[in-house]
Amino acid sequence: MAATAGVALGFATALGIGLLIGAERERRKGEGASRSPAGIRTFAIVSLLGSVSFEVGGELLLALATLAVAPLLTVAYFRSRAEDPGITTEIALILTLLLGAIAMRQPALASALAVIQAILLASRSRLHRFVGSVVTEAELSDALILAAAVLVVLPLMPDRYIGPFRAINPQMIWRIVVLMISISAAGYILVRLLGVRLGLPLAGLFSGLFSSTATIASMGSRAQEQPALSRPAVAGAVLSTVATVVELAAVLAATSRPVLKALAVPLTTMGIVAGMYAALLTFRSIRHDAPSVAQVGSAFSLKAALLFALIFSAVLLVSAALNSWLGKAGLVLASAITGFADAHAAAFSVASLVAAGKSNVRDAILPCLAGLTTNTITKAVLAITSGGRHFAIQVLPGLAFVIVSGWLTAAFLYL
Repeated sequence: MAATAGVALGFATALGIGLLIGAERERRKGEGASRSPAGIRTFAIVSLLGSVSFEVGGELLLALATLAVAPLLTVAYFRSRAEDPGITTEIALILTLLLGAIAMRQPALASALAVIQAILLASRSRLHRFVGSVVTEAELSDALILAAAVLVVLPLMPDRYIGPFRAINPQMIWRIVVLMISISAAGYILVRLLGVRLGLPLAGLFSGLFSSTATIASMGSRAQEQPALSRPAVAGAVLSTVATVVELAAVLAATSRPVLKALAVPLTTMGIVAGMYAALLTFRSIRHDAPSVAQVGSAFSLKAALLFALIFSAVLLVSAALNSWLGKAGLVLASAITGFADAHAAAFSVASLVAAGKSNVRDAILPCLAGLTTNTITKAVLAITSGGRHFAIQVLPGLAFVIVSGWLTAAFLYL
């Protein structure tokens, strides 16, 4: 009974798939002698053909059915190519046949793929207009570079520590490159959608959840390339610091609640200071006479991303060298060294020791603040090197206000 119900569900799904895709094709079929050869009935029958052939004879009969349909589609294409040289309908028909077969074993997957196919077919005009008129050649090139960086280069990078002091992990470094160009691309998209004045600040806020350091470098690079976007880019850089505080609190909450409780007031103070400074700059950005429509160009700078990765690698190498030469001179020194690369990693290591009972809560406060301080130094260096003097003059006060407020609060509470 259960097997019969499963087969019935598969056939019903196959029929629904054929009707769904066929309905979309029927609307574009046309009329008269030049009409398309495949409409709602053809797609429904072909989908059922796929399900029946697969159910009766498995993969072999399905392959034969596909080969039998292919010549008919070839003849139909040559008859209609003068009016419509595309082969979308023919390929869609073959895919519908295969989806009908998949429906006999995985109806949910087949249905989802059928919906995606129907959406793609129905979005023909929008997709053509988007690719032909909205997306520029430079943006398409950037998309290809990003895809190559993620799908080709990243898997080829060795995931092990190499070099002096075994400090450099090539795959981790390349992830930094991918992260930075992704952040820049996300900011570019937000700017295209929302405009410069609001898009860049929002991009900085959300990108800061992934890496405030990379965000500051990316925003600095954009401000350097397009001086008119300096204020929105500065606002985005400072807003990323707000995200750093939020993410640090989340890391501590997941690792050691007592450490989070001890640092709750300093972190809250830092978040408020960062938020106030960022709000001021965002307000200036919104009122700034930057162009309301974003300048179309490159979504990211690969050179800037590679430079950032080089600086990040140098920080890791120096940190490893100091650790090797000085040894474990204490939790504060280790956290400070780690903080040059990542404040969250420093806080995580300290909180883990407290959670394991190897350190007490009070001894974790100073190392966490030390990691935040050295990470702030890294951000300051990147703000100067990536964005130049004008960008750094606006970003550095915010960084200083945030870290000083944290130290003063901690000193008032615990000293």
